[in-house]
Amino acid sequence: MNPVIVIPARMASTRLPGKPLADIAGQPMIVRVWKQAMAARLGPVIVAVAEREIADAVEKAGGTAIMTDPDLPSGSDRVFQAVEKFDEAHKHDIVVNLQGDLPMLDPAYVRAVADVLAPTGADIATLAAEIDDPADYDNPSVVKPVVTWDVTGDRGRALYFTRARAPANDGPLYHHIGIYAFRRDALSRFVKLPPSPLEKREKLEQLRALEANMGIAVARVDSVPLSVDTPADLEKARAVIAASTN
Repeated sequence: MNPVIVIPARMASTRLPGKPLADIAGQPMIVRVWKQAMAARLGPVIVAVAEREIADAVEKAGGTAIMTDPDLPSGSDRVFQAVEKFDEAHKHDIVVNLQGDLPMLDPAYVRAVADVLAPTGADIATLAAEIDDPADYDNPSVVKPVVTWDVTGDRGRALYFTRARAPANDGPLYHHIGIYAFRRDALSRFVKLPPSPLEKREKLEQLRALEANMGIAVARVDSVPLSVDTPADLEKARAVIAASTN
């Protein structure tokens, strides 16, 4: 296993414009995410950027930024283009797609998503944590993976992803964490697929893979990291990080 970690980033967030450069305790958010990825010590970390100002911030911190086409339709496409530019020799066989809005991400989660992919025949891997707030059971913003778990309950295979409450009846429900590890050839295949019917219906890109009969392995982790999607999320992240440094 020879992974590379790619963090896609662009300025055009609808709910939080300029999100990658949002200041958190004196550092741009994208730099904080890059540092957490580096702390995983899994492989090289590159930031796939659409704008020069993000690249400048990453490079000033000592990181590697790869410019990508600003008109690419998704983060997965940006990740693929960046990897092809960074690793033309195809030395890296696993690509970890790490979202750029997770400034407090536990580096162990980066390792976990690669570790669950490596020993399986799956094409892709991702993470999930058990939902601990019943209010999230029916929250469409909380994506629920339907997983068949192994005997340990820590690893499994995704059967479906949905914004609805699923599966039905008693038992735990899980919160999908949008960190992915792709086998290099699977990523190449995935970005060439057209959007699928269920993907368009649920507005969940990972369903494109399942509809194309690609396997998705899942690792269970303890909690859901804070994702900064709104100004309120940003203030919460600032408060938590400020408290942790005092």
